Amino acid sequence: MAVKYPIKVSLTHSSKLPSVDFSNLPFGKVISDHMFIVDYIGGEWVDPRIEPFGPMQMSPANLALHYGQSIFEGMKATKRNGEPVLFRADMHARRLNVSAERMCMPTLPEDLFLQGLKMLVDLDRAWIPEMEDHALYIRPLMYATDEYFGVHASENYRFIIFTGPVGPYYPKPVKLWVEEVFTRAAQGGVGEAKCAGNYGASLLPAQRAKSAGYDQVMWMDAVEKKYVQEVGTMNLFFVMDNRVITPTTTGTILRGVTRDSFITLLKEWGYTVEDRLLSIAEISDAYWRGTLQECFGAGTAAVVSHVSDITWRDRKMELPPVDEAHRPVATRLKNHINRLRMGLETDQFHWLNSCANSGVLEFVKEEEKAQLLGV
Repeated sequence: MAVKYPIKVSLTHSSKLPSVDFSNLPFGKVISDHMFIVDYIGGEWVDPRIEPFGPMQMSPANLALHYGQSIFEGMKATKRNGEPVLFRADMHARRLNVSAERMCMPTLPEDLFLQGLKMLVDLDRAWIPEMEDHALYIRPLMYATDEYFGVHASENYRFIIFTGPVGPYYPKPVKLWVEEVFTRAAQGGVGEAKCAGNYGASLLPAQRAKSAGYDQVMWMDAVEKKYVQEVGTMNLFFVMDNRVITPTTTGTILRGVTRDSFITLLKEWGYTVEDRLLSIAEISDAYWRGTLQECFGAGTAAVVSHVSDITWRDRKMELPPVDEAHRPVATRLKNHINRLRMGLETDQFHWLNSCANSGVLEFVKEEEKAQLLGV
């Protein structure tokens, strides 16, 4: 049975919602009204609260700034039959704790994660866009808060969730450059953790690729530069000779929630799915033989990101047009997830988590309840 935590709720008295143009949402630049915060002090999580989103004071000696103890998650909330829902929130809670353990950080009780998350989304439900390919993006994060500059794991931490409405992450198919100089992650490293350093290290290669006319990089393994890993910040899928192949997670690839969902759906639909090592040479060979049918990225932000072409050294592999006839696998997956979130598909795997009846009203100050109820 889930533990119920006493979460204090303080409402903003100056909502930014009226100023938001929901027809023009640049990804990641619009922030909702509230955030959930809980601190880890003296070996326990204390003072869980929801308060207005805003800046927080931080010492220049904060350990997260110096030694990278910072992890995060990415999630989405949508509306199903008018009520806010989350997609596989429990899996995100577990993955956050996997990242925390790898980065020598405390794990967060899953019940606390889910209760705070549901209350926050329920409170800011008016921020959830209802247009296709739009959602309320959710950013949980945890970082060190100790203040000294010795190389040591922090003893105290802060966990935060904030949100913001977003449109499509990639509005068009992407052009990929096969990266054989820089490496995303090495065996034994932190590639499987969703830590800030992974993304910081990816910025220069991505910038170089964009300067050369590509949208993102396709990462190779760190040792042989032979096996495909990820694309940008997403997991990869290939349809080759009517088989769906995704690079296996060997400790260097993030265990994507969308990736896991796609594998489950594809197997349920009768596709042959292979979760294994996949070399760029095998992909190239399939292309020149005419059996490379689809390539797409899978992730929370984009759900599906179609790949238009892949350049490996001096070889450019152009994939079929992006339409249902030429990309049936990726199109079906994306449509299914979108329809599931909107209430147009049966939730047979119980992936959706309702935020309705979150109990947020129970924790609002008496003098603020009228504001929340709109009376």
